[in-house]
Amino acid sequence: MIWKENRENAYCEITPAILALKEQWEKKNYIDPRLYKEYNVKRGLRDEDGRGVLTGLTRVAEIQSYNVIPDQQGEHITPAEGVLYYRGIDCRDIVRGSEKRGRFAFEEAAYLLLFGELPTADQLQDFCVQLSSYRTLPSNFFRDVIMKAPSQDLMNTMQRGILTLFCYDDKPNDIGLENVLRQCLQLTSNMPVLAIYAYQAWRYSLPGESLFIHVPKPELSTAENFLRMLREDRGYTELEARVLDVALVLHADHGGGNNSTFTNHVVTSSGTDTYSAITAAMCSLKGPRHGGANTKVMSMMADIKLHVKDWGNEAAVTDYLNQLLNKEAFDRSGLIYGLGHAVYTESDPRCEVFRGYVHQLAAEKHREAELELYTSVERIGKQLLMERQHKSALATNIDFYSGFVYDMLGLPLELYTPLFAVARIAGWSAHRMEELTSGSKLIRPRYECVEEFRPYLPMEKR
Repeated sequence: MIWKENRENAYCEITPAILALKEQWEKKNYIDPRLYKEYNVKRGLRDEDGRGVLTGLTRVAEIQSYNVIPDQQGEHITPAEGVLYYRGIDCRDIVRGSEKRGRFAFEEAAYLLLFGELPTADQLQDFCVQLSSYRTLPSNFFRDVIMKAPSQDLMNTMQRGILTLFCYDDKPNDIGLENVLRQCLQLTSNMPVLAIYAYQAWRYSLPGESLFIHVPKPELSTAENFLRMLREDRGYTELEARVLDVALVLHADHGGGNNSTFTNHVVTSSGTDTYSAITAAMCSLKGPRHGGANTKVMSMMADIKLHVKDWGNEAAVTDYLNQLLNKEAFDRSGLIYGLGHAVYTESDPRCEVFRGYVHQLAAEKHREAELELYTSVERIGKQLLMERQHKSALATNIDFYSGFVYDMLGLPLELYTPLFAVARIAGWSAHRMEELTSGSKLIRPRYECVEEFRPYLPMEKR
C-alpha cells in the first residue's frame, strides 16, 4: 500500500480507491425489502399500525396520542387529542401554573422529571441554587477545548466538550446514584453554556467577526442566561425569556421511546459513564430525522416566501403546497415539513401550548404578516395531506412553529438543535437514573442474518 503525500484537504478527498470500495460494498450489501415482511421485522421498532414496540417501562413521561378500540378483528386505532405527561402531570399545566405566578418553569419541570414530585418553594429555590453553583466550566476550558477546531455544527463541539469534561471528573466512571445525579445536574447546568460558547467560538472563526463571552449570572433562569450569554448587549425582554422558557419545558422530555432517549437507555444499560451516555443521546438528536426538523421547516418557509409573492393569496399558497406534495418544489421530498407527527394523531399538545406564545411574540416583533403565512400553510397543508392520505385528522408538530419563534428571538439556525439538547438533558438525566436503578439488563435486540453460508476460499482461488 502506497501512502500519498499530505496536502491541503487530502484528508477529506474522495479518491478513486474509495469509489471502487464503495462499489464493492454495494454488490454484497443489498437486502430485499420483502424480507422484512417475511421475517416479521418491526422496522423502526414499530408495529404495522405505527405504534412503537414495547421495550421497557418508565415513570418519567408518557404520551397519549390515540384511542385503541376493540373490535372483531382485535382492535383498531382512532385519532385523539395528544397529551404529554411529565410524571403523570399534564405538561400544559406546568406552563400555565408557572406563568400565573410569574415564575420560569424549566427548572421546576426538570425537578419534577428527576425526582417525581413538584417542588415546594424551598425545594425549588435550593434546586436552582444547586444548578447555579454548577453553571461554570473548568479553568481555561473555553480556550483549551471549545476554541480548538470550532465547527459550524455546534452539536459536534458540544459533544467534544462533554466527553472532555470526563477528564476533569475525579469519579467519572462511578455509576452510584449520588454520583450520577451530581454529574447529571452539572451537565444540565453546563449544557446552555456549552451551546452558547460553541456558537461564539465558531462565529469568531469567521472573517471579520469579533469575540464576546458573557459569564452566566447565578440568579437568572436557564432561559434568561441563554439569551444573556448569546447577545452582545446581554439584553432581553420578559416575553422573550418567557417564550424561550416555555420552549425548554415543552422539549424537556417526550417519553422513553424517542430516538435520543432510547439511545440513552441502550448505552446506559451497558454500565458506561454519564458523559458517554449523554453524548450518545446527543449523537442521535443531531440527526435531521430527530432534532433538525425545525430547520427544515425554516428552509421550506424561506422557499415559499421566495416563490409566493402574495402571502395572502390562498390560491397561490395552495398551488405551491401541491407542488411540494408532487415533489416539484423545494427539496422534492414530497413532504410539508412540520405537518404530521410520528406519534401524535389529532394534535401535538406542545404545539397547542406554543401557539399562543407565537402570536404574542409576533406582535412584539411586528411580524404578524409572516405568522399569517404560517397559519395559512398549516391550515391548507393539513387539508391537502388529509385528502391525499385519507385521514380524518393530522397533528401540527411543534417544530412547525418553533423555528419561527427562534428566528423572532434572534437565535441563529446553528443553535436550534443545541437548544433542543439544552432542554432534553433534563429528560435524559431522569431516564439514565431510571435505567441504572430499574433496567438491570443489557439491552440487546435480535437481528436476523439473511446472508447465505459459503466456504472459505484460499487466496489463489478467489
